Amino acid sequence: METVYFAGGCLWGVQAFIKTLPGVTFTEAGRANGTTTTLDGDYDGYAECVKTEFDPNVVSMRELIGYFFEIIDPYSVNKQGDDVGEKYRTGVYSKNEAHLIDAKAFIAARPDADRIVVEVLPLTNYVRSAEEHQDRLTRCPDDYCHIPEALLTKYK
Repeated sequence: METVYFAGGCLWGVQAFIKTLPGVTFTEAGRANGTTTTLDGDYDGYAECVKTEFDPNVVSMRELIGYFFEIIDPYSVNKQGDDVGEKYRTGVYSKNEAHLIDAKAFIAARPDADRIVVEVLPLTNYVRSAEEHQDRLTRCPDDYCHIPEALLTKYK
């Protein structure tokens, strides 16, 4: 298994979508690239993200990024849907350099590459979100989500 971290605005919908994808074996709501290892205290620069474990024999990194681009506005800075703020920025993070190379190549190959503002960076820090955020839309399906229902369930 391999692990990559996707930030696509509020993590509730991102997790709900990603866990339905072929080859994804595990998801967890969390925070990428903040400066602390705790959930307490002031905002520390993190992006809300979904830790995604996947089987590369079933789904490639480029395929995962293609799926991810279905649910984000790649031109929006610090905003997805009604969620606004630095923690809602879009990004792809990994400790595996090959994942970052694949993400950058995916973006570079698009005709709109010069307009895309999705971060592609090494993962420097990860903190698991509180239990109340894990699989939130499964437990609370009426909570707000910026991703349309048809997309959330497209690969179920």
